Amino acid sequence: MAGQRVRPPRGFRDFTPEMMILRKELLSKLERVFQLYGYDPIDTPALEYWETLAGKYGEEAEGRLIWRFRDPWSGREYALRYDLTVPLARFIANHQDIPLPFRRYHIGPVWRHEEPQRGRYREFYQCDADIVGSPYPEADAEIVNLAVDSIKALGFEAGFQVRVNDRRLLRGVYEVELGLENPLPVYRAVDKLDKIGIEGVRSELEKLGLASTTISRILDLLEVRMPIGEAVAELRGRYGGKNTHIDEALNHLEGMASLLHGDADIILDMSLVRGLDYYTGPILEVVLERPRIGSVAGGGRYDGLIGIFLGKQIPATGVSIGIERIIDAGIELGIYSLEKKTLTQVQVIVLDGDSFDYAWRVASMLREHGIRTRIDVSRASPKSQRKKARRLQVPLLAFIGSEEKARGEVTFYKPSTGERIRSKLEDAPSTALKLL
Repeated sequence: MAGQRVRPPRGFRDFTPEMMILRKELLSKLERVFQLYGYDPIDTPALEYWETLAGKYGEEAEGRLIWRFRDPWSGREYALRYDLTVPLARFIANHQDIPLPFRRYHIGPVWRHEEPQRGRYREFYQCDADIVGSPYPEADAEIVNLAVDSIKALGFEAGFQVRVNDRRLLRGVYEVELGLENPLPVYRAVDKLDKIGIEGVRSELEKLGLASTTISRILDLLEVRMPIGEAVAELRGRYGGKNTHIDEALNHLEGMASLLHGDADIILDMSLVRGLDYYTGPILEVVLERPRIGSVAGGGRYDGLIGIFLGKQIPATGVSIGIERIIDAGIELGIYSLEKKTLTQVQVIVLDGDSFDYAWRVASMLREHGIRTRIDVSRASPKSQRKKARRLQVPLLAFIGSEEKARGEVTFYKPSTGERIRSKLEDAPSTALKLL
């Protein structure tokens, strides 16, 4: 393998320092939003028993997408976590002393065995925020508002839309009103609306053998894409009082509507179906106007999931922010850049070997004052040290030579402005901070 380029497996990536600097900055912004809403961090293992994940995600995920393997020593089946929601449900069942409602956020990698493509990776980070223990509309409204504030904090002040629907509404319309015993193929067709258009959906529904009157009713329903308050009124006029699923959904959505951020583009979209089996109530998805890379956040209410582990129902709702797609979109749109190549604030340039001990002392003093400082440890020439610092765009250089050592001084140079300042050793940290 010597001389060949060694790559990670398909769908997995190495991250350079400039990419990791950007990622960490964005994740810190997300954490600040989560914490502003009163959410606390948790973590769970990357590995779960297979039986913990089995039966929670649906046929496609469990048959193809979950990384699953048998331990050759114990014979026990394990799986890499597919998302952060099922591990949360197991966590709650395992920590029953936690007072409810419980607000948690979790930022960590998940794994999916899918075909890598733009915006889709086999290893990626999810950034989740959830409320466990409240069945009320205000919990779902908070999750939607948190999603809006999160996307804004990441630099997308506009140009995105939050789409909301309710699984009970879908069940009441498709299963009860339209009499579909198995609506999943219809959901899959409806889910393609943004990609293939209304006529494409019509063609997909015709292939399923649905009656023309049923197809017309479905296509008419897909026209409901409007602010939640207006949509609730429209749907009440069509279906109000006809079945409990629809009435429960509309009452819940109406309770959410007045609590949502008024300046955000939030709509009720009857084409939103979201695929995971565990959703039971409101569902949401955040999409960017451009680039068209699919949803960058999604979630919903899953009141039955924790009960599978605990034996009693505990309501829960949450959202997952897709940081990978957001980074890809932000770079493409010029919102983010990879210009920052180092976190170092000061590079100590050692001008001669006799001054190294003094330069070492200067570096230590700067670090003691919280200034991120590097010093050459390869005995490179001053020219080579300056060249490396310039390539990394280190904002401040500290030159140390025999003259500085003799005088007990430091010579600072700020490349961006051309400023050159001599400082007494004891004043070096404060001088550096002023220049930075």
